[in-house]
Amino acid sequence: MTTSDKIALVTGAGSGIGRACALALHGAGFKLALTGRRAEALQATAAELPPADVLVHPADVSDEAQVSALFDAVQARFGRLDLLFNNAGTGAPPVPLEDLSLKAWRRVVDVNLTGAFLCTQGAFRLMKAQDPQGGRIINNGSISAHAPRPRSVAYTATKHAITGLTKSASLDGRTYGIACGQIDIGNAATEMTAAMAGGVPQADGSLKPEPMMDVAAVAQAAVFMAGLPLEANVQFMTVMATQMPYIGRG
Repeated sequence: MTTSDKIALVTGAGSGIGRACALALHGAGFKLALTGRRAEALQATAAELPPADVLVHPADVSDEAQVSALFDAVQARFGRLDLLFNNAGTGAPPVPLEDLSLKAWRRVVDVNLTGAFLCTQGAFRLMKAQDPQGGRIINNGSISAHAPRPRSVAYTATKHAITGLTKSASLDGRTYGIACGQIDIGNAATEMTAAMAGGVPQADGSLKPEPMMDVAAVAQAAVFMAGLPLEANVQFMTVMATQMPYIGRG
């Protein structure tokens, strides 16, 4: 199978990392299924692609019925799935841990963790049944899968859990030719991170601006992971702004 025959599903594809990776994957020869909660944002991504190469299907990945309908739509349109990029995510207000509401906690868990789990289930079902069998899943873990920022308990807990999901999916997928890896991203310049230029809370209580990197670097890394043959896998990759406070941050 050539790259041009392969199908990728990108969640959270309407903006930021999702949009950049979707466009880069298309440039590498993948046809695309794009999903996210905002139909207009998805259509803006799709407008940069040939209509024959893209399926736009808005969905809330935390909703089991919507995820099931999403994968049905991918199968109906393309007949198979070769790559799932579990990118959709959200955060909670940066409040003291003891003040975070249960509702806010649950929303982050529902989107970041349960959403990735439901999409992984859908991918497994398609990838096991299709011919040729197998495929690849890439999970967006984040630097927060390793080290937290202040007042980020919900986001950090879910991103640590993504690492467990990645490992379990990697193990359970072996029999079926399903490779699963994780990309941990630090300080990519997107709409969501624009506020970092004004200062980011540090572990010592200070507020400092942090170095950023072009989101294109993330897209290049994801394309590399996606382009490997299924007998090879990048299990974990960290791509980050070189001078961001991570290695040795206090």
